Amino acid sequence: MKRNLTCIICPIGCALEVELEGKQVISVSGNTCPRGKAYAETECTNPQRTVTTTVRCEDGRVLPVKTDRPIPKEKMSECMKIINQTVAPLPISIGDVIIKDVCGSNIVATAKAE
Repeated sequence: MKRNLTCIICPIGCALEVELEGKQVISVSGNTCPRGKAYAETECTNPQRTVTTTVRCEDGRVLPVKTDRPIPKEKMSECMKIINQTVAPLPISIGDVIIKDVCGSNIVATAKAE
């Protein structure tokens, strides 16, 4: 089986062709750097995403947050349920951990709130 992807690791956006046998990657072509090959292999065998969203602060405002590392794509819904149930205490600085260990990642603030 062949799968076509566009690499999202850098601005070049290489058109990748991945040859699969079951869930095993046999070959990757179209990449101009090793990062493209690694992206294609991960995307086909264990897709992961960085979650970017907002969390409610105790004063009612919303604060932009993100996972500090990618999580398995199939865990995104579980991650969002936890984030949506959270109320962040003030004050908050950029990089503060808002929620620890959500699906293998911490949820961190990407803005300041006082």
